[in-house]
Amino acid sequence: MNLFSLPVTHQLTPYLSQRQMGELPLLVLAHPRFQAAMALQGAQLIAWQPTGEKPVIWLSEKTAWQNGKAIRGGVPICWPWFGAAGNPSHGFARTLPWQLVAHDENAQNVTLTLQLESSDATKKIWPHDFTLYARFRLGEQCEFELEAHGEFSATGALHSYFAVDDIDQVSVSGLGNAFIDKVAGGTRCHSEQGRQVYQQQTDRIYTAPEATSLIEDKAGQRLISISHHHQSDVVTWNPGAEQSCSMGDMANDGYKTMVCVETARISQPMISAADHPGLLATTISVSRPR
Repeated sequence: MNLFSLPVTHQLTPYLSQRQMGELPLLVLAHPRFQAAMALQGAQLIAWQPTGEKPVIWLSEKTAWQNGKAIRGGVPICWPWFGAAGNPSHGFARTLPWQLVAHDENAQNVTLTLQLESSDATKKIWPHDFTLYARFRLGEQCEFELEAHGEFSATGALHSYFAVDDIDQVSVSGLGNAFIDKVAGGTRCHSEQGRQVYQQQTDRIYTAPEATSLIEDKAGQRLISISHHHQSDVVTWNPGAEQSCSMGDMANDGYKTMVCVETARISQPMISAADHPGLLATTISVSRPR
């Protein structure tokens, strides 16, 4: 799918336009230094690539593009809980419509701020008042910050899907050694390898990660750097062949071209107070190995 060739619904600024994919309105950025796109549903970044670079963000070709249905790929905002801690899984922030409340652009980058507020509907499943801001500063690198205002604790993740050429030739470093293995039923494990490879289904919560994770995509001949901010954990996931075949919104071989490396607060929840909003942020850049 080519998000950047969709018809323009509204040209909002010289670089920013609104377009439509199925039932979902998109914000599309065509800038001399980069291309990017996000869905207003979930404030979900679904594409970003510096000019001259291949797509950095992975997006499933089988995504349904339906109101209220999670988008498979991009950077879903999992909040106010991660995983199956509540219903729906990974929280409601990723399937509700957000509002664009601020933007700024110049020759180097574009900054967008989207907002989501509590409602009667959200209070029925999570009884708290809140205001969320998703701030994106997009250019030759991608900066993304989630800010949560209110009086509560929450878990969550910036569930980033990255595009790779061949998962069999991918390794991720900077994850630390202690992890919870969700494939093995939540077993706490320790590894001395210091580097994650993906020979089968992988779903791990690393609880003592380094500040930066590095995806080495040997087949794609590039490095993707993910700097984590305000995190307690980093999650890495690839469904493997069997699970990929069972997922209706992923092609059978979809697992071969993606890997998730997620900035997260799971083992230590985000605490939001009146004078101190909860924060979670990531910075993504791409380079070529020397």
